Amino acid sequence: MERRDRKDRDQVREKEFTEKLIKLNRVSKTVKGGRRMSFSALVVVGDQKGKVGYGMGKANDVSDAIRKATEAARKAMKPVNLKGETIPHEVLGKFKSASVLLKPAAPGTGVIAGGAVRAVCDAAGIRDVLSKSLGSKNTINTVKATFDGLEHLFSAKKLSAVRGKSVNELWG
Repeated sequence: MERRDRKDRDQVREKEFTEKLIKLNRVSKTVKGGRRMSFSALVVVGDQKGKVGYGMGKANDVSDAIRKATEAARKAMKPVNLKGETIPHEVLGKFKSASVLLKPAAPGTGVIAGGAVRAVCDAAGIRDVLSKSLGSKNTINTVKATFDGLEHLFSAKKLSAVRGKSVNELWG
């Protein structure tokens, strides 16, 4: 009886997260007997309420690689500061030679972003944002740059607490 309850709870937990496969890459290694194929997967997982994470998984089978990446993404989930359905301010995220510019947008604008950045924003629950991917077009580095930008977002409440002033004193 108790096992069934635990299983049901896990199924409910799985439904609350959005999983997006961003990149599936087949890699081959040449060995004495020929080529040995394996797969690497990049997955983004989010609850569409401000928590998002990404993960990489490698395996000899596609489904195992995706499963490993999904587990890694769930472990690496981090909160994102949002202002309604957009981001609080403009930010530039960088990772190696990839840069991603994220700008807040008016309600109803939608997610104006490329493939990898769009997947991250959708999983995080960001509905209105403008973005531009600069520099490298490498998908993995672009995702990491997007996460760097999202980590550097701050809310007015956090800023006022750090400076020891009220929100009205800062913006009023």
